[in-house]
Amino acid sequence: MLRIDEATFRAIAAWADEEFRSVNGQLEWVITKALREAGRLPDLRRDSEKKELKVDDKETPNTSANI
Repeated sequence: MLRIDEATFRAIAAWADEEFRSVNGQLEWVITKALREAGRLPDLRRDSEKKELKVDDKETPNTSANI
């Protein structure tokens, strides 16, 4: 349970509506963003992008041998 004053809830609900999210989804997004920016939560998206780049590098054929 989260206790929050009515004005704050209305502001979050309006923001969520603008972003096509539920209030719960908006709160999760805000909290996750704040944790990442504070360095308290690893950015898993960046880690997965790094892994994808490594996979792509290995799969790229060496075209210099064909010249």
